[in-house]
Amino acid sequence: MAAKYIILDTETTGTGDNDRVIQLGYIVLGTKPIEVHNEFNSTDVPINFGAMEVHGITPDLLEGKPECTETSAYKRLLDLNNNENYLIIHNAPFDVKMLQKEGFTPQMKIIDTLRVAKHILPDEDAHRLQYFRYKMELYKEEEKEAAALGVVVKAHDAIGDVLVLKLLLSKLKESVTLLYPRENPVEKMVDLTSTPILVKTFRFGKHKGKELVEVAREDAGYLRWMLSSMDNLDDDMKYSINIALGQ
Repeated sequence: MAAKYIILDTETTGTGDNDRVIQLGYIVLGTKPIEVHNEFNSTDVPINFGAMEVHGITPDLLEGKPECTETSAYKRLLDLNNNENYLIIHNAPFDVKMLQKEGFTPQMKIIDTLRVAKHILPDEDAHRLQYFRYKMELYKEEEKEAAALGVVVKAHDAIGDVLVLKLLLSKLKESVTLLYPRENPVEKMVDLTSTPILVKTFRFGKHKGKELVEVAREDAGYLRWMLSSMDNLDDDMKYSINIALGQ
């Protein structure tokens, strides 16, 4: 059976540990016709006003809606959840964590387009989906794509973001093919998703703008302090600091 590619996004009540999914949107490539799933769902968790400001989903839109696990979108996602298929998300850890709260544990191969972009486009000012929407002029193509799929494009809406992500995925695949011509680009994106990112330059703090190797020479104690004392230090930064320190 041919592999299917599930390009997915969620909208949620917020970004905290107690927040939940309120919209699940995805398309399935590899089926004829292309499947489009986009459903709101109810939850007992109130929508954070900050989240509401971003996605525009208000409580009245969820009235009478089933819980996430009862939606047809969720049930179809369970059907697709096997290791032959690919799950494609921008900033996958966030959406995966939210889906896990609904009892969904991914068995699919995961492509995180955020991490892929950070690997192959390290010098970009940002790696957000909406940044690439404009930087790569994806907005010029999205209306045609939307019309073909019956999708309405709206920033920070799950299915609208999925459509932009579909276009971004094509661009990233082209770049990966150029950089790694002897490798399967899809499998390479899976590999890059799980490969640590080597951060070369500080983007924060007292050494902002300096290269990590330079700071390792001049202020190694500060880097060791970061490793031992900064609870919010992400895995890529930890990896990069250890490389810079020669550990």
